[in-house]
This record gives sequence, C-alpha cells and structure tokens, in this order.
Amino acid sequence: MLRGSFELIGDKSISHRAIMFSSISKGNNKISNFLMGQDCLSTISCFRKMGVDIDIQGRDVFVKGNGLRNLKKPNDILDVGNSGTTIRLMMGILAGNNFESTIIGDESIGKRPMKRVTDPLKSMGCKIKGKDDANYTPIVITGGHLHSINYHMPVASAQVKSSLILASLYADGQSMIHEKVKSRNHTEIMLKSFGANIDVDDLTIKINPVEELYNQDIYVPGDISSAAFIIVGALITEGSEVLIKNVGLNETRTGILDVVKNMNGNIEILEKRFVGGEIVGDLLVKYSPNLQGTIINKEIIPRLIDEIPVIAVLATQAEGTTIIKDAHELKVKESNRIKAVVDNLKKMDADIEELDDGMTIKGKSKLKGAQIETFNDHRIAMAFSIANLISEGEVSLDNKLCIDISFPGYFDLLKDLSK
Repeated sequence: MLRGSFELIGDKSISHRAIMFSSISKGNNKISNFLMGQDCLSTISCFRKMGVDIDIQGRDVFVKGNGLRNLKKPNDILDVGNSGTTIRLMMGILAGNNFESTIIGDESIGKRPMKRVTDPLKSMGCKIKGKDDANYTPIVITGGHLHSINYHMPVASAQVKSSLILASLYADGQSMIHEKVKSRNHTEIMLKSFGANIDVDDLTIKINPVEELYNQDIYVPGDISSAAFIIVGALITEGSEVLIKNVGLNETRTGILDVVKNMNGNIEILEKRFVGGEIVGDLLVKYSPNLQGTIINKEIIPRLIDEIPVIAVLATQAEGTTIIKDAHELKVKESNRIKAVVDNLKKMDADIEELDDGMTIKGKSKLKGAQIETFNDHRIAMAFSIANLISEGEVSLDNKLCIDISFPGYFDLLKDLSK
C-alpha cells in the first residue's frame, strides 16, 4: 500500500535543455528544481568541458552562458554516459560551433542509432565521422557554417527534432522541420523564452537563425515520466492513495494519464497552473480494483514512450486484453524494452506475448517473485520494482543503481510511501 504526498523531482527532459540553452545564452541563468540524476549531470560535465561556468548549489544550478557562438573547443572527450538526450541534442549545438569534438558514451549509448541525427546534420554542411558511417559512437564532429534545412521527420523523436532545431539556430536561412506525429515540445517552448525565432504551425516548425540567445531563470516542473511509476503503484496496490505535487502536464507528455483514464483508473488533476510556459498540476491517485484492458497505438505512443514498461505492469492487473503496438522505438532505447518487459513479466507468470512493435497482455494475473534482468535500464528497473508491490514472493533486480540515472532517491520515496 502506498499512502502520502510528496513533491516530485525535476523533469529530466527539461533539466537537460535548461543546461544546454543556458550555456549558449548570453548572461547569468538560474535553474531551480534541477534533476540531479546521472544523465543530467553528464550534460553539465560536457558543457563545463566547453568552457561554461556551471555552479551547483543544492537543487539549484547557476550557469554563466558563453553565448550562442562562443563555446570553447573541449579540453577532453565529451562523455555523455547513458544519456541519449545529451548526445543527440548536443550534436545540434556542436554542429554550429567552429571546432572539432569527440563524443562517447557508455556501452548502451554505443548501441543506440545516431544516423537519424548525423545524416540530416551532414546535409546541413556539418562534418561528422564515426563508427558505421556515424551511426554509433565514438563520433567526431567538426562544426562551422551550416545551411538551412527543410526536413520531414521519418520517425517521431523529440531528440532528433530538437537537435535539428538547435542546429538551425546557426544556419544561413530559415529551416523547416515537419513531424509525422507531435512529439514532446519542451525545446520549442524553452528556446522561445531565450529569444529564439521559432514558429510552430501544427506539425511544422519554422526556425530562423538568430545572433544571440539571452539569459533566463528557469523553474523545472516535476517529471511525469518519473511520476508514472508511483501512479501505477498506487493504482494496483490495495488501499493506496497518493498525492503527487508539481507534475509537469505538457500535453505532449501526458499520454500516461489518458491511458489510465481509458483503463478506468482513479486519477484526478488538481491545481492546474502555468510555470515558465509549462502546465503544472498535482495528481491524486487512488487504488483502482476495476481496471480494464485498452489499446495503445500510433499517435499516443510518442506521448508515453518512456512509460510503456510500467504500463505493461499495470495491464497485468486489468481485466481483458491490453495491446501495445506501433512502438518500434522501444527497441532502441537504453535496452530493447519490448523484449526486456516481455521476458521478465513471463518469469513472473504474466500472460504476455511479444509483438514486433509492442506486446499483448492478458489480465488479471497473479504475479510471482522472480530474478529480473534490468539490462542496466532505469525504466525497466523501476517498472519491476512496482511489480514487486503486488507479487507473491520477492522481485529481485540485478541492478538497482541504474535508477539514479533519472530518479535519485527513488527507493527512499517508495519506502516512505509504504509506511
């Protein structure tokens, strides 16, 4: 049983962007409620290596921006650790700065495809070299003069879109980026506040180059992707009632709330408000014994891609069948999340089958304890820590530490809510 209330930690996506955009702005920036997870600290490390003065004080970060075109040639290799957001967005910035840099990451990053970013950046005039035609790290970028681009996105990816938006700030004319499906739009919202010339018309984004970005103070709302695990824990654990405060409710990120409502989950949004251009609210979540299966596909997938592992756990406790499809992107995350979820839930006696682009889950299942292979993936580890709340027997994770990538203090919070 989970009971109580808590203030949610800062959003990972917004924390990354706040560091990057502050670093290429002119002036002093304060970032409040910054997420001190390993991924976001990797972003800080990379920009410090490019001469940016970044000072951490508690949950606040102070950044003295170098300006749009004044990053320094890094004095070391830029190591992004496990962070796909860091490497993909940072490549867009590096493409416009006139120096050579080398980017590496951990073993997981070394397996994640980068041509989706490097190919369009090359078409803009950036010189990029790397393993398998710059599809894998290490990647060497020589930035400089960039041409504008008119680009139709082949996949729905906020990381790719954001990288190209950032590169377009340095281009020689107006660039246009066309999405198939709307992906998370934190980049567009935040860059506008820094003075970027961006216009969004439905699925088309127009970016005009600018001479400079200007400093901003940023408050980072709570991370709905992190909230998702506590949401599911409360929905499936008898007697639970949890109030989650300060949750970012950007419409490009709230797919999890739509799914919960479609599954007859008891969740309520309280105190909706705007903070720095982003919608924020509090979520009241209660145990829901009458969950129903649902279908999750196409347009909603980009709005909940990181939450699918824990949604699969939720589906095991719903009557009927839940089908998740059109989720190919899950295969190229920190792990192959389709296979990781299916194989591990099968160990727990769930009725689940793998699809090429998702999975089919039949409920209700009585889950039993098992040894879980996390593949060092924080989302997999957290999803199965939630399954442990209702399992008969212990769920043992082969790596708990990977959760610090996105949610430091997670197990302390679970313990507090379980008292």
